[in-house]
Amino acid sequence: MGKTIRQLSEELKLSKQAINQRINSINGFRSKHTYKVKNHLEIDNQGVKLLANFDKQKRQERQQNQQDKNDKNENIDHILLKQLDVKDQQIANLQQALDQQQKLQIATVTENHRLKEHIRKLSGLLEPSSATQQQQSNDKDDTLSNSINAIHDNAENDKQDQSHIVDEKKKRIHKNKANKSWWHFW
Repeated sequence: MGKTIRQLSEELKLSKQAINQRINSINGFRSKHTYKVKNHLEIDNQGVKLLANFDKQKRQERQQNQQDKNDKNENIDHILLKQLDVKDQQIANLQQALDQQQKLQIATVTENHRLKEHIRKLSGLLEPSSATQQQQSNDKDDTLSNSINAIHDNAENDKQDQSHIVDEKKKRIHKNKANKSWWHFW
């Protein structure tokens, strides 16, 4: 003996539309739990129990879905935590490598400064000998300059001597000409 939708709605204190919605939301409910008597639809006892426990069943399904979501979220959280641990380890390794590189850079710069200072000291030792070489070079230049100046002075003296001789000859010629001028003959 089954119940009609009207009887069931009065018993569950739901509207006929709510009963129809429940019937439609359960897959295969009409074919398994309903039958037609005269002009109305009747629901068997098992169907009545399903509709009466529909809210409980939906809550259980929702709880199960929520539990599944929570499990998925926990799995995702667990995976993300593992990934974060791996990334933290990678960052620590990179930081360590960066620290080593900075230490090497500082050591290289310090070594460069030390070598530059050593080179300065060595060039300070070499400067007196290079200053001596410069002095010797200057002395040679002075000697050459003095020799050139002496040669130049000798040449000028020779020119002056020759010029003096030429001047003397010109004076004699001029005197001779003056004596032979035409008015001297009178």
